[in-house]
Amino acid sequence: KLILLDSLLQESMKPFQKLFPFRKCNIIGMVHVPALPGTPASQLAMAEILDKVDHEAEIYRKCGVDGLIIENMHDTPYCLEKDLEPHIATCMAVVGQQVRSRTTDTVPVGVQILAAANRSALAVAKAAQLQFVRVEGFVFGHVADEGWIDACAGPLLKYRRQIGCEGVSILCDIKKKHSAHSVTSDVSIEETAKAAQFFRTDGVIVTGSATGDPANPDEISDVMTAVPDLPVLVGSGVTTQNMDKFSAAHGLIIGSYFKIGGNWENDLDPERIRCVMEESKKYKM
Repeated sequence: KLILLDSLLQESMKPFQKLFPFRKCNIIGMVHVPALPGTPASQLAMAEILDKVDHEAEIYRKCGVDGLIIENMHDTPYCLEKDLEPHIATCMAVVGQQVRSRTTDTVPVGVQILAAANRSALAVAKAAQLQFVRVEGFVFGHVADEGWIDACAGPLLKYRRQIGCEGVSILCDIKKKHSAHSVTSDVSIEETAKAAQFFRTDGVIVTGSATGDPANPDEISDVMTAVPDLPVLVGSGVTTQNMDKFSAAHGLIIGSYFKIGGNWENDLDPERIRCVMEESKKYKM
């Protein structure tokens, strides 16, 4: 029975294992794209933005990360998808193609478009030949900085089928950072993970309360117990000092800690990335 159970678990993990080289502790670096044209903080032309992301992708390639996510982190204040201008997705598709071409073929590249622009992210993944998307609000509505975010699993998966990118994995945040979840306070994070699994997510992401804040290790453990056949990733606050607390997770998404001084607004610090990659070797399998 134990052999059969292990076989079933491995089968359900196959999409994730096809993307990432290890069963746990895959390190996924964030490419925080400079503010895109038309956003309040925009200062660079697209050619300069592409030079910047190309440089960061090359640093990540040399340091040997296991995956990358591009994100329009500097586009503050973020807009919900209904208010997002078409050129944002177009720009992100060009950025995605640049990062994809710079990155080793075996290293998966994903995309997130803030805020909760999940259909746009899928379209970008399709156009730029990316391997996964990180989505907000997959199951259960919640209040975020940008306003109310509706659950989107049904329409999103239908759209994925319509545009023919079923091979693009969906990794969804649950009880995500920068959000209020009082409206679902009677729904535990474990039940949220189960709902996401029922609605066919390819993996769930657990975060702290804000960018750079560590997730709760007990919550990670509880979610992994609740959905043992679903990839569970940590989405914030991982460092070399606390990696042992999160090492059982299938993936660790790191942005802020890879920057100079641990500040997400700064440039990448290659030495920090190398230290994380070296530390992760203790836990990978």
